[in-house]
Amino acid sequence: MLASLSRAARRRLLAGAAALLVVCGLLVWWLVPFGGPAPSGSVTFSTGVPTGVYQRYGELLRQALARDLPEVSVTLKDSEGSQQNLARVASGEADFTVATADAVAEYERERRPGHERLRGCARLYDDYVQLVVREGSPLWKVSDLRGLRVGVGQDGSGVRLIADRVLAAAGLAPDRDVRAVSAGIDTMPGLLERGELDAFFWSGGLPTHAVQELSERFPIRLITLEADLVEKLHEAGDSTRHYRSAVIPADAYADAQDGRPVETLA
Repeated sequence: MLASLSRAARRRLLAGAAALLVVCGLLVWWLVPFGGPAPSGSVTFSTGVPTGVYQRYGELLRQALARDLPEVSVTLKDSEGSQQNLARVASGEADFTVATADAVAEYERERRPGHERLRGCARLYDDYVQLVVREGSPLWKVSDLRGLRVGVGQDGSGVRLIADRVLAAAGLAPDRDVRAVSAGIDTMPGLLERGELDAFFWSGGLPTHAVQELSERFPIRLITLEADLVEKLHEAGDSTRHYRSAVIPADAYADAQDGRPVETLA
């Protein structure tokens, strides 16, 4: 029959048949479940201190996965911060985590156990170094911290890593020239408020909830971190190349900054 049709009619018939095949193919793709079963099982996310940004990231991620991958169970595991997080992922104790770029670089530079297992998935945000003091404090620069009680983060945190490096860049030996207090962002604001700390370091996104809450109930201010500190940090080697000069916007902590931006590093 096809031979008896005109050339134009044959083209129309073939085009119609092709269209029908496409429609049938789409219907089959829609109706027949191709591929394997939906992902299932459990994974562990190593977060941070309970009031920190990493913990909040873990909570939001767990909520999102509950919608998109309902058969996957996500367990959140508190930690001291970036350094402990990396050790957990490298050892298999956790499946994924959040960590600062400098902590990752240091972990790999020192070739710590399991360093070759680490893989980066995404860049999330900049951490800003925040050096917090009471509003009436006589402290104005990092070198003024000599001999004082300084919160430097927990031992396994990224805060401890950057605090030690900033102190060293300012000419202070963290283990001799300051009275370093190992504490996290969940306790350092209260210690400062009660007069048990003269200052504390924090490295995190803006605004950090714990610092914001402190500024709203207790008068504080942020210490300027001069640009030359970044240059001195870069001189320390490859694992410090990620630091850059940055500015904390004037409205990050409205009650602490009096409408002024604060120079720092990120």
